[in-house]
Amino acid sequence: MQKKESKNLSFLQTMSSVLASFIGVQSNAKRERDFTHGKASSFILVGLLLTVGFILAVLGVVMLVMHFAT
Repeated sequence: MQKKESKNLSFLQTMSSVLASFIGVQSNAKRERDFTHGKASSFILVGLLLTVGFILAVLGVVMLVMHFAT
């Protein structure tokens, strides 16, 4: 019998997968790797953190533009 190796994804691998999914360019091989070795909680946490970061970045840019516009 062969044992299936249960190697978890690193933080950088998880982050790159979430970033790729944000713009829709994830390869099929990486998608299969994510479903095989990744944990849903890791993807949810990184996705939420990146979403909050994106919102804060857009808010910062808008505030900066508004500051220089007046």
